Amino acid sequence: MKLFENEIPTPPTIVVVGLGYVGLPLAVAFGKKYTTIGVDTNKVRVAELRAFSDRTLELTSNQIQEATQLSFASSLDYLPLQHQRTVFIITVPTPIDVFKKPNLQFLLAASHAVGKVLKKGDLVVYESTVYPGCTEDDCVPVLEQTSGLQYNHDFYCGYSPERINPGDKERTLPKILKITSGSTAEVARFVDCLYASILEAGTYQAPSIRVAEAAKLIENCQRDVNISFVNELALIFDRMGIDTTEVLEAAGTKWNFLKFKPGLVGGHCIGVDPYYMIHKAESLGYYPEVIGAGRRINDNMGIFVANKIIKLMIQKEVAVKNAKGLILGFTFKENCPDIRNTGVIDVYNELISFGINMDVYDPWADKEHVLAEYNVPLVGALAKDYDLVVLAVAHEAFQEIDKKDITKPRHVFFDIKSVLNKEEVDGRL
Repeated sequence: MKLFENEIPTPPTIVVVGLGYVGLPLAVAFGKKYTTIGVDTNKVRVAELRAFSDRTLELTSNQIQEATQLSFASSLDYLPLQHQRTVFIITVPTPIDVFKKPNLQFLLAASHAVGKVLKKGDLVVYESTVYPGCTEDDCVPVLEQTSGLQYNHDFYCGYSPERINPGDKERTLPKILKITSGSTAEVARFVDCLYASILEAGTYQAPSIRVAEAAKLIENCQRDVNISFVNELALIFDRMGIDTTEVLEAAGTKWNFLKFKPGLVGGHCIGVDPYYMIHKAESLGYYPEVIGAGRRINDNMGIFVANKIIKLMIQKEVAVKNAKGLILGFTFKENCPDIRNTGVIDVYNELISFGINMDVYDPWADKEHVLAEYNVPLVGALAKDYDLVVLAVAHEAFQEIDKKDITKPRHVFFDIKSVLNKEEVDGRL
């Protein structure tokens, strides 16, 4: 009998390591069908999930409770895994460091923890975004060294890149087609079958782990480059005195025009993943020009926006020094509490460098988290008589705000997201 079959006659135990935006929905989906254990080293997070509360707001209490075979733990130690095949799925963050290089500390720490409990016949599937080759070149050696087992003889690996879109209630995990792969042809079929059993949208089996890793990277590199193109257009049209949104609306009437919009690029994917591709390419002696240029443009958009705002204040004779300013929104996208790599921080830092006293208001963001991560205090309520208001994130809650209630008669209102009519604002991106 083969070690891995196309079908799953004996359901394995699923252990999901990392219960953030990616891991929790995955654990819940598997927990509806298989014995599943969700593991996170954050004990507060585990306690909240045991009480069916998700601080990321991706899942409701009822949705978590529907996973009747799911339990939670803060450590892999002492889990009852000795007598059955275990599929470990690692979904920890893969950020970049201050030098914009891949930071694999969470990934390697998770691999070490799994290696300590890994046994013959087990499978380790990675979902964290990495550069091509990382799974087999960086993670597998840690698994082998820690477990004392041999790769593709005693244990096996797979890679299935996450495609979670935080805050999106339409394209949820079961409705997103997923790429799968495995370290042998047999394992690849098993991984594909396992994921297909919980997904409505189905799967796509990549020919190798490295292909699957590369596919994930170029998904976000492509978006980053496209956004950098329209951001560069915004820089050019600003010098021409042309409204970028009006240009894009006109060009968008052509059937094959790609409708990207300029803006701040943040989050856990687009602002990070291109650096993984750049790192891998440079290690091979190739220095990516297009991807690197796109990153530089997008990384500098916050400074451009802030300076555009300062010019508007001077033109409208609104005193800059000691002005009272407000930024509406701090998360990296609308209607979502995720603040990872938010581009709003660049606008905030640049504006306060001009001596403006900035308030930041965001009903979606966690105040303690923002203060700890960015040293930015969020205000709990809006004040009045602002000299400057910057709409940075298009939360639906902001639609109810009347700018007349919060601004001085002479003020500047800037719309970074370009969601308001041109006539309603003093400037937009």
